[in-house]
Amino acid sequence: MNLLPVLIAGLAGSVHCAGMCGGIVSAFSVGAPARARVIPIARAGTGAATAAHVLAYNAGRMMSYMVAGAIAGGLAGSVASLARVASAQAIGYWMANLMLAAMGLYLMDAWRGLARVEQAGGMLWRRVQPLVKPLVPMDTPWKALALGGLWGWVPCGMVYSVLLTAMLSGSALDGALVMAAFGLGTLPMLLAMGMAGARLRQYLQQRAVRVACGLLVLGFGVLGLARAASGGQHGWLDVLCLTLQP
Repeated sequence: MNLLPVLIAGLAGSVHCAGMCGGIVSAFSVGAPARARVIPIARAGTGAATAAHVLAYNAGRMMSYMVAGAIAGGLAGSVASLARVASAQAIGYWMANLMLAAMGLYLMDAWRGLARVEQAGGMLWRRVQPLVKPLVPMDTPWKALALGGLWGWVPCGMVYSVLLTAMLSGSALDGALVMAAFGLGTLPMLLAMGMAGARLRQYLQQRAVRVACGLLVLGFGVLGLARAASGGQHGWLDVLCLTLQP
């Protein structure tokens, strides 16, 4: 599978992560206001200590994404024979790009369908949430790593849309790679937010920024759908589209 659209979707979609995870990562910054501290954090006074907490939290988050991707890809891999059927490949390709387009609309607040998916995922989070209590205050990198791992299961329509792509990858390894690409895309923004604090988070939540990022992700989905509608290979255009390998 071509992972470039997934990576870019993660990068553009990190404006949504600013709302979902921004309260935690902003609190790592010395300048973050108290209201940003969604989870109580005992902060060390040095930049190196802050960086260690930020990196550990994001490492845990990405590991949980990869586990979910491996599960999703493995489930699809159990019926891998279907992946060799041309009609099944075409359906999977359309679904993956439709979800990419839906993610773009979701980021723009133009369509809230994925928010309903988040509500369904709330049942899983209610089971995971009690595990957070032993990790607060988050005063060590190990606690940050564990909390990031748990926070990766917070209901998120954007993550769920990429999980569908992971499922269509056809194997546990490829599913984990899809989610790793997505997690890497979100990483620069959340690392910057962890070091810069709440000011960057406020900027990312501006409507103009969300619309611009949503249009970018929507564009990748539309390109993929156009490619599917016309059929065949399109050279350089294939680099910009989700493509399922035979």
